[in-house]
Amino acid sequence: MKIQTSVPTGKVARASQFMKAGVKVGGNYIKHYSKKLLDPNLSRDELHKDNAADIYDALSELKGSALKMAQMLSMDRGLLPIAYSDKFTMAQYSAPPLSGPLVVKTFKTYFGKTPSQLFDSFTIEAVNAASIGQVHQAYKDGKKLAVKVQYPGVADAVSSDLKIAKPLAVRLLKLNERDIDRYMGEVESKLLEETDYDLELKRSIEISEACAHIPGLVFPKYYPELSSKRILTMDWLEGMHLKEFMKTNPSQEVRNLIGQALWDFYDFQIHTLRQVHADPHPGNFLMRADGTMGVIDFGCVKVIPDFYYDNYFRLVNPDTLEDAVLTEEIFENLEFLTDADSPKERKFFSDLFIDMTRMLAEPFAVESFDFGDDSYFSRVYAFAEGLANVQELKNSKVARGSQDGLYVNRTYYGLYAMLNELKANVVTTKPEWLRSAKLVV
Repeated sequence: MKIQTSVPTGKVARASQFMKAGVKVGGNYIKHYSKKLLDPNLSRDELHKDNAADIYDALSELKGSALKMAQMLSMDRGLLPIAYSDKFTMAQYSAPPLSGPLVVKTFKTYFGKTPSQLFDSFTIEAVNAASIGQVHQAYKDGKKLAVKVQYPGVADAVSSDLKIAKPLAVRLLKLNERDIDRYMGEVESKLLEETDYDLELKRSIEISEACAHIPGLVFPKYYPELSSKRILTMDWLEGMHLKEFMKTNPSQEVRNLIGQALWDFYDFQIHTLRQVHADPHPGNFLMRADGTMGVIDFGCVKVIPDFYYDNYFRLVNPDTLEDAVLTEEIFENLEFLTDADSPKERKFFSDLFIDMTRMLAEPFAVESFDFGDDSYFSRVYAFAEGLANVQELKNSKVARGSQDGLYVNRTYYGLYAMLNELKANVVTTKPEWLRSAKLVV
């Protein structure tokens, strides 16, 4: 694997990487249209593959928020062509690692000691390298440890990276610039939190202790004395990431056990703790043949405000949609509808969001749900693709939806996607007040 000896940290150096990616993308388009003159039936598959490779290469050298955005996009299978989502998936756990001297330098900065002075043994080569940091294996007092080391400069570059990346996102992904601006503050605050390992240590201990009673889940012990603002040390957990695990052909029973643990984990966090591990991508879970699963990385945690929680989950109960007045009130509270909407716009957007809510809440409308049902996900992805072409949304004078919904929706999207890949059938536990009156126990 390619080893990275430095990370661009200055604004100019990082901006140059984004510009380099933009130039390469432009060149790929020129190459594509030149070929298309000779072959009018040429598909865009090669173009997407070339663009994905060039953009990923640029972002992987930048690390931090730039690579984190690629990781987030890899989860949104309906948003990007498959060439992009496949390539960007590498950001979840296999980005190019930093060289040994940079790792040692980070330890000296925050501990005044080298890794070999802190641990009985320390593997200088990274075992995994993702967007914000990379993981090393170590031993101390007979315990096998995972030591996460943050890439240098990523915390300081979050705000500037987001501003620089915005034009690329608008051009490449055809995203609405107004929508990007609306949610930029939420994304920026979460990315800044992810670079604060002191905060992650605190949240990791609190949430893992609170969720320790959930069957099938395994959490590491964390070591504050071996952790700092940029280094985090915990027990080493054995297990496989989702794709690797599925290659072992686990039984339906084992897949259901893991799927149930995943569902119960999120159900308890959201409805009891009112804060949630909002980064449900496969790189954060380690699955085992006995049906248990390790949970790691509490860097991205969304605290759910009571007002948003009360309104959002009232919609999840399918009985709510039968009450037109209540539904319209909730849509206003969640900022799907605004005072500036004409009667025609209110009717259009109400119907649109009712259809979307009914579809995404289907797992809550039954006692158990087969997430292996690809027909359900085909409908969801087709609906999402259709939304991208709705002119009324494109031309709307306001962005639709509360900022708080960004990470809550992302959480459920990631959870659903993992359960689908597991082909798990789970009991969709929920608070009693979210149950439809039509459900028979």
